[in-house]
Parts: sequence; C-alpha cells; structure tokens
Amino acid sequence: MTTSGPFDFTNYKRTFGDRSAESNGSEMQAGNLSDLLNQVSQNSASEIDNLIGEFQRVRGKLQADGERIRHEIEEYAELSQQVMQITKVISESVEKLRPSLADQRTAGKQTIN
Repeated sequence: MTTSGPFDFTNYKRTFGDRSAESNGSEMQAGNLSDLLNQVSQNSASEIDNLIGEFQRVRGKLQADGERIRHEIEEYAELSQQVMQITKVISESVEKLRPSLADQRTAGKQTIN
C-alpha cells in the first residue's frame, strides 16, 4: 500500500451478502439461545414440579406418622391406666388377705409348740 496513491478498497470490501450471512448467523444464534433458554426453563419447571410432588409425599407421610403416633400414645395411656387399676385391685386384695394370713401363721406356731 502506498501513501501517495489512492486507497484500494477492493481488498477490504465486504459484500452485502456477507452481512446478510452474518445477520442470519446472529438470528440462528439468537434462536439457539432462545431454544436453550426454553429447554433450561422447562427442565427447571420440571424439577420444581418434582420437588413439589416429593414435598407433598413427605408431608402426607409425616401426617400419617403423626396420626399413628398419636393413636399409639392414646393406647399407651389407656393401657397404663388399666395397669394402675389392676395394681390397685391386687394391692387391696393383698391387704385384705394379710390379716387372715397372719392369723394362720400364729395359729400354726401355736400348734407346733
């Protein structure tokens, strides 16, 4: 390239077709980006839906377990109350038998002598 002569634009000339190819490439890239974003969005939404389903399943299990535990505690309380009543009846029966057993022992000692 000489500085005294006119500048030769033919070496640097870009055709309009090249610009449209670049434009199409940009549109394709934008379309690919849009597709990628849609896919990521769908994957994310699907994952969120899966998590919601899992949380609902866990919630149902926790509620069922809570109800089962509540029922078992009620049964335990009833059984505990029944044991207390039976223990009281046995204790009262033993107290009633003690005097007669004591009388039998003293009577047995007197016959041995």
